[in-house]
Amino acid sequence: MLYQLRCLSTLLSNGLPLNAVRNTRVLTGSGGIVQRWYATKNWNVEDIRNIGISAHIDSGKTTLTERILFYTGRISVMHEVKGKDNVGATMDFMELERQRGITIQSAATYSTWKDYNINIIDTPGHVDFTIEVERSLRVLDAAILILCGVGGVQSQTLTVNRQMNRYNVPRIAFINKLDRMGANPERVLLQMRSKLRHNAAFVQLPIGLEGKHEGMVDIVHGKAFYFDGKFGEKVIEDEVPKDMRDLVAKKRFELVEVVSNVDETLGEQFLSDVEPAPEDLMRAIRRSTINRHFTPVFVGSALKNKGIQPLLDGVLAYLPNPAEVTNYAIDNTKNQEKVVLSPLRDGSHPFVGLAFKLEAGRFGQLTYIRVYQGLLTRGDNIVNTRTGKKVKVSRLVRMHSDQMEDVSDVFAGDICALFGIDCASGDTFTTDEKAKLTMESIYVPDPVISLAVKPAKKDDLDAFSKAINRFQREDPTFKVHYDDESKETIISGMGELHLEIYTERMRLEYNCPCTTGKPKVAFRETVANNVKFDYLHKKQSGGAGQYGRVIGHLEPLTGDELMKVEFVDKTVGMNIPKNFIPAIEKGFQEACDKGLLSGHKVTGLRFVLEDGVSHPVDSSEIAFKQAAMGAMRQAFPNGPPVILEPIMTVEVVAPTEFQGAVVGGINKRRGVITGTDAAEGYFTAYCEVPLNDMFGYATELRSTTQGKGEFTMEFCKYQQVLPNLQAELIKKYEEERLKKAK
Repeated sequence: MLYQLRCLSTLLSNGLPLNAVRNTRVLTGSGGIVQRWYATKNWNVEDIRNIGISAHIDSGKTTLTERILFYTGRISVMHEVKGKDNVGATMDFMELERQRGITIQSAATYSTWKDYNINIIDTPGHVDFTIEVERSLRVLDAAILILCGVGGVQSQTLTVNRQMNRYNVPRIAFINKLDRMGANPERVLLQMRSKLRHNAAFVQLPIGLEGKHEGMVDIVHGKAFYFDGKFGEKVIEDEVPKDMRDLVAKKRFELVEVVSNVDETLGEQFLSDVEPAPEDLMRAIRRSTINRHFTPVFVGSALKNKGIQPLLDGVLAYLPNPAEVTNYAIDNTKNQEKVVLSPLRDGSHPFVGLAFKLEAGRFGQLTYIRVYQGLLTRGDNIVNTRTGKKVKVSRLVRMHSDQMEDVSDVFAGDICALFGIDCASGDTFTTDEKAKLTMESIYVPDPVISLAVKPAKKDDLDAFSKAINRFQREDPTFKVHYDDESKETIISGMGELHLEIYTERMRLEYNCPCTTGKPKVAFRETVANNVKFDYLHKKQSGGAGQYGRVIGHLEPLTGDELMKVEFVDKTVGMNIPKNFIPAIEKGFQEACDKGLLSGHKVTGLRFVLEDGVSHPVDSSEIAFKQAAMGAMRQAFPNGPPVILEPIMTVEVVAPTEFQGAVVGGINKRRGVITGTDAAEGYFTAYCEVPLNDMFGYATELRSTTQGKGEFTMEFCKYQQVLPNLQAELIKKYEEERLKKAK
């Protein structure tokens, strides 16, 4: 009871109204420590921030999130990602995440800081789990981009930055790990400007680096901050150190100059030689950040508990609230017209929400939803605008990692989860049955690697089936199909680690150990040149026959279009009735599913239909579909056809003493070195290497560099294979075909 009175007094002293305190939940944590949290409060929209935390692998995302939760009172004890206490970080709740010390799934939570509600999503850093970053950034209003003080801008930093640009996400940058040997924030800032094309400047400067890192200076206000206490929870404000005053003045002038270039109001003051007040400078930084014209750069060390509280202040000061971000829905009844959604946190507009993530929980499917408009109350009926199905919201929760907290209602700007809703990732829900609104879909990259997999025991087939069905629903980049020819189940994903994690999860979560075959690369086929076709499909079988003739040409696509197949109808007149055109397109699409050279999909090809002939009786959709497939069989071998292979962007980091061996290993794998970088005894090699030659590279790199080297890779492009590899793939395909024919 004494604990509960203390909790009540704490909440009231934080300015929470009594009617909200009545809904407070008092949870007892480990060691009898009471954690205080309240599940419901209708916050003002200005007091809400929806942020994601994204970065390259091992830049400190989860460690930073753990500190944020601790300093905001969300958790009572901090744990490390690879902690000795075998507990692990709060946001890494999966057993595999704690075993491997990496984030696999994005995890959502919420917290309060200085009477602001902050919804946070911690995302993975590995490129294999890029869909988790993609769908998180789709529904967030802003983000913290973390950069390693030693590694700087790395390969996945570039990918995350592209994803933020795709969804127009404003961001602040946090240069982490300044306590590490070789930390150099100035170099990282230069990389942000050159590699990421950010108009960026420091808003903080570190006081000391490496082992001497003690705190930071706020350039805007001209104050120094130090962090005391066992966990850095006491923030001590002091004067700027004397030996740093000239540097701080120089950096403040640079900050004002950089922001003045993109903010008209501050620009006028700068041109008039008026020194801006801290409040004016903060407002200018906020405007420029929200408009994505400027990136403020913060510094610190999450592991050493330095710089987190000022970073939280920066989230409140510079990142937008939901009302400052314009969100649109597409009205399908008005020719795809864009409709602006209202950020008002009341029931004056119909509810509109986007299901951005599915997860199989203990109580059934858990559907994560971002509320974009209106109010959703437990017991309401909502409509899936894709399927038209109406469902009742029986349970409404907010998530704290894997823990659920029931709420009675949610408003525009909130992130919540529902139970028992049958839907797909990317579906739009509304309470207005007549509305045909859809939110912009989430970008889903194509898989680049496949693997044959089967349960080790025949008795586990049922569990195996349940597992792959669940994983497909949860992860749009995880594809499964059954190969009729090889009689194997093929799983496809974004990389070796991606597929390895799913086979491990089958063993751990479904008690279904699996055996896997050799990874299969997603080769593609196309033609090298334009090639004409004139194909007649004619079949007579006593009754109504089949008749269809198609004339046109195939042409290769290049550049960004290399991943597409296109159909173009250039027919004039009624030689081919228009109702048969879709059947011709369908025949072409089906022919592209399996190439003639090696059995891989056809891509980078345009089918141009120029003319044809139909028969008044014998022509049908089936006839023209067969004609299109016959035209592909006729023209494709004359292309000449070529096989394409996926090329990966590879970034290798290792001590300089091993540079020769590493470069030699890349050359041996047909890699092309596109650039190198060196700093503090380490070098970074930027390469483009065929995926087919990258298998087993992790083991080779560890052995070459005595375990000190590491690498990351992500899909870059498709390019033509060498003639000897093409001949090898064709021969292998022919042998398999003949073997099955017997």
